[in-house]
Amino acid sequence: MIETERLLLRGWTDADRAPFHAMANDPRVMAYIGPLQSRAESDAGIDRQRAFQAGHGHCFWALERREDGAFLGFCGLKPGAAGTPIAGDIEIGWRLATEHWGQGYAREAAAASLAWGWQHLAASSIAAITVEANARSWGLMERLGMQRVPDGDFDHPTAIPALRRHRTYRIHRP
Repeated sequence: MIETERLLLRGWTDADRAPFHAMANDPRVMAYIGPLQSRAESDAGIDRQRAFQAGHGHCFWALERREDGAFLGFCGLKPGAAGTPIAGDIEIGWRLATEHWGQGYAREAAAASLAWGWQHLAASSIAAITVEANARSWGLMERLGMQRVPDGDFDHPTAIPALRRHRTYRIHRP
């Protein structure tokens, strides 16, 4: 578990399934990710993160507000997706429910995830990817000190056609 002033980044529990599914059915949350998801699809996403945690010791962790235990979304580190320029790298990612946007939670959680990665992993860099149109996401990447990889734009192999074009960002070990 990672603790910040306001947040806990922790392993996933079955209690996270309903609020995560609600996020996966919010058109604003999913605007740059893909179609709305069935309960089985969102549950499979949690199961994938649990498998990453078991196999690698890290994942996109569940994100909880410390003051009241509210589920906010996720943030963390996982292996980069196959078929992308970050395959084999460590990827940082985040997704928050819309009611938690604009409060600095994503930046706080991402900074804590990066710090954890530098302390616990031997990676020389950490990467992130996002859809070109998702200025909020790549803007946070830049605020975190990540740099856009000049030749890192690519068509994501599993994205729907409208969301296929992605940017790659990277930050090197301090």
